[in-house]
Order: sequence, then structure tokens, then C-alpha cells
Amino acid sequence: MHAAEEICAHVTAKAVESPEFRARLLADPKDVIGEEFGITIPDSIDIKVQESDMNTIYLALPPSSDLSEEQLEAVAVALDGSCI
Repeated sequence: MHAAEEICAHVTAKAVESPEFRARLLADPKDVIGEEFGITIPDSIDIKVQESDMNTIYLALPPSSDLSEEQLEAVAVALDGSCI
């Protein structure tokens, strides 16, 4: 499993088990994930958490190909888990 997928799976499982963690994650995902994994997430990375319901499915698409090399590299590093 990819590092970003592992982080997502861990955070999702914990949010299902703990209403307190879920509320904190919805309010401040960047700090909560940083604390949970003991990492610092760069200011250039934004993390958004969407709460699904039975009638809505969210699909996250990868960045479009019109990003600069620098932007693509930043996304690749983030998805690798190196700075997420």
C-alpha cells in the first residue's frame, strides 16, 4: 500500500472508531494528521476532509496535467507520504 493510502486508511479507521478524533479531524485535518504521525506538513499543502453521507460519494481526482514541474513535484512528494 502507498504511504498516502496507509495514512488515509489509518485516519479513516480512527475517525470511524472515535467521535472525538472525527470532530478534530473535520475541524483541523492538517494539524491532526501531523500530530497523529509525528510529521510537519508544509504550509504549501492543504488537506481537506469531506464527511460523506448515504447519498453522496466523493471522488478525488489527481492534479490536471497543466501544473508546472514544481507543482507536480510538490504533489508527488506529498502523495509519497514524505511530507504528508
